[in-house]
Amino acid sequence: MVRSHRTKKKSGLTTTESRYYLSSAPPNQYSPQEWLNWIRGHWGGIEIRNHWRRDVLMGEDGSRSCQANLLANLALIRNALLSLLSERLGEQSLPQFRERFCSTPKQCLAILAVA
Repeated sequence: MVRSHRTKKKSGLTTTESRYYLSSAPPNQYSPQEWLNWIRGHWGGIEIRNHWRRDVLMGEDGSRSCQANLLANLALIRNALLSLLSERLGEQSLPQFRERFCSTPKQCLAILAVA
């Protein structure tokens, strides 16, 4: 369990939240600081590998829809597209890849047609 405290800047209101994590490792295998580092590293990696790419490259956070089914389906499509693109990136970063394909949409369609 990790207990976190958060204070909202505007209101000054402080809240405490408990989060529970499961692991196959015995509780005494790591110190509390080591457990915290594992948890932060895991979620930090997810944020960078997944959410950042979907938001920055595909504008996911700019969606104004509140329909859960639509948002879930768009997330699936974005994840599938990122998976396809990652196979073809080579040495390029995703932003470089995106820039290249914005100028040549036929190449984008060719990648989707092959998949």
